[in-house]
Amino acid sequence: MVNIKINGKAFQVPENTTILEAASANNINIPHLCYLKEINEIGACRVCVVEVEGLEKLVSSCNTKVQEGMSVLTNSPKVRQARKINVELILSQHNARCAECVRSQNCELQSVANDLNVSNPKYHENIPEFNWNTKFPLIRNDEKCIKCMRCVQVCDNIQCMHVWDVAKTGSKTTVACSAGKDITETNCTVCGQCITHCPVGALIARDDTQKVLDALADPDKITIASVAPAVRTSWGEQLGLTHEEATSERLVSALREVGFNYVFDTDFSADLTIMEEASEFVDKLTKFLSGDKSIKFPMFTSCCPGWVRFIKTEFPDLVPQLSSAKSPQQMFGAIIKTWYAQILGVEPEKIYHVSFMPCTAKKYECDVSVMNSSGARDVDVVLTVRELDRLIRSEGIDVSKLPEGVFDAPLGTASGAGHIFGTTGGVMEAALRTAYNFVTGKNPDPDAFKDVRGYDGWKEATFEIAGNKLKIAVANGLGNIRKLCEAIQSGKVDYHFVECMACPTGCAGGGGQPIEAGKELGADRGRILLALDQKSNLRFSHENPSIKQCYAEYLGKPLGEKSHHLLHTDQSKWELWR
Repeated sequence: MVNIKINGKAFQVPENTTILEAASANNINIPHLCYLKEINEIGACRVCVVEVEGLEKLVSSCNTKVQEGMSVLTNSPKVRQARKINVELILSQHNARCAECVRSQNCELQSVANDLNVSNPKYHENIPEFNWNTKFPLIRNDEKCIKCMRCVQVCDNIQCMHVWDVAKTGSKTTVACSAGKDITETNCTVCGQCITHCPVGALIARDDTQKVLDALADPDKITIASVAPAVRTSWGEQLGLTHEEATSERLVSALREVGFNYVFDTDFSADLTIMEEASEFVDKLTKFLSGDKSIKFPMFTSCCPGWVRFIKTEFPDLVPQLSSAKSPQQMFGAIIKTWYAQILGVEPEKIYHVSFMPCTAKKYECDVSVMNSSGARDVDVVLTVRELDRLIRSEGIDVSKLPEGVFDAPLGTASGAGHIFGTTGGVMEAALRTAYNFVTGKNPDPDAFKDVRGYDGWKEATFEIAGNKLKIAVANGLGNIRKLCEAIQSGKVDYHFVECMACPTGCAGGGGQPIEAGKELGADRGRILLALDQKSNLRFSHENPSIKQCYAEYLGKPLGEKSHHLLHTDQSKWELWR
């Protein structure tokens, strides 16, 4: 332990602790903008500067370690003046029209400037020009970039994609796509982790809320909302609700207040995905055990479009090993525009389907041309959770006063297995529960495959089904997935079944989730989904009565002709940009 003083008070802190960490551990706030623990500790913004007794110059607290006997002042006149100057210099190159920014009231620069009482910056504005392809699902606004480098470090060190890099020099230093490329020319997976770690509104998802408002106002449209598993864990975070208050049932009421004609649960199509994906895996395994050496393992899950974009650009030789099953979002769209359109007795074009997702890559996925197997556009538009919250606020709805509603039938019934799709390991666990039933004719203990749970970046497990030992792996975060794929290619590891999710912790930590400064909430949200599964009376996808009804009345059987046409895809035909 090291003895130090902060603002005249004595503390003991572990050696190798930074001044910022030492202050935070003792409830002393030091403002900062660029700092991300163990990711971005470069002191670029100079907002976290402090005064150390005996040193003439101020030091950045985020990367200066404490020393025995050190005395620190975190808010001396010299420190306050320097911080204010640094923030004013940042604002001189920042479009500060906060009222029209999606990060207003949730912007770290705005908060720091307000706390420092920056009310009349004295430096001349020199705002960079906004120049970006606004049709792309991910938008970078150079007018708002504060050169903190968080996006660069997250993309490099967590996702290992190296999409962003420092460009230009001196006062013109900025962030741009690596090698001067257009974003459409990069291998960007649209995971959105750069967005959720940006302190300001320089990186955002394309805003599609106006399309939804136009559809809701069109009397000739039947508007249908579908809500993804991980949305129920986070939708109330920025609307002032606790997790206990922000139930999926209350969200149903909110969406009806917004004006949707029908509100369905995408967990239903998560169960549908399991029916197809588990059937596909069992079919491959049966053929392989029967001597068919053309079958290659592992089979990879295919629910995450960020992961699909990654494998197409980084490991194209592994693409044929992806499950051909569509994601729950796209299966839902196909079922809505066919079976449910028949139930309603309307043409599919009359239905406007809005998918609410914790993901930015889903905006890309719904635009893939080969996805529209219903003959119409299966998913008309995707809104992130942040857009969902803005949509609710724009309607002036007090969500705290809403009663709890009920999802519409028959596409509103889901199992606990469908709920856990939103967290890493959930797809694998749900698939194994049903695969076990398909092979043995019996249900396993629903928690028999819990070894795939947890938030390690790369997990392995071995399970036995009917005497067959299955080796499986689960990976979350593209940096971990890259290591996994390299190990598979080199022959260092071999598996039968692999689940990959592009975002750390899975959809719960997705790029479309609400942003809270300095907090990584994916694991907490994931635990909520696991708890919902535990409480569910229905924990197996194959026992969902609405799934049984869908196959009996329309699809026929898993992997059948109709289900294969509507619910499966060929990822090799996915264009990366249209």
